[in-house]
Amino acid sequence: MEREWLFSLIPLAIGVVFLGFGVYGLRRASALRRTGVVAEGRIVRHDTSRGDEGARYVHPVAAWTTRDGRACEHASRFGRGAVGGGFGVGSPVMVRYDPQDPRRFAIQGWDTRKADLLFTVLGAVLTAGTSTVLLVRVLTL
Repeated sequence: MEREWLFSLIPLAIGVVFLGFGVYGLRRASALRRTGVVAEGRIVRHDTSRGDEGARYVHPVAAWTTRDGRACEHASRFGRGAVGGGFGVGSPVMVRYDPQDPRRFAIQGWDTRKADLLFTVLGAVLTAGTSTVLLVRVLTL
């Protein structure tokens, strides 16, 4: 058997990692929808981060008070290139948070499932495609 087939493990590994990230994000969002508590919050500032190629991402920081009176202030895990209409500093937002761990939260209207779905689909396609190619290659040897 030749060693070239080892290179096909690269897209398989990438696919598995993407699939893992996507499924984790979808499960986290699903858990928040099932057991999360909704609170009214406010955007207090925007944190910015830079991507590998220098792209700038804006993460709104929401502040809210939990049912038991704890003050929370956390940045969204999703960043975008620009801030949309209702997410400027001082804007009221609805926050769905985990009452056991308020650091796990989602800003309604900002945190979407699209990124998690994209990772899941790409990961599934890469994993299934590479697995099929490897299986055909092994069976035809």
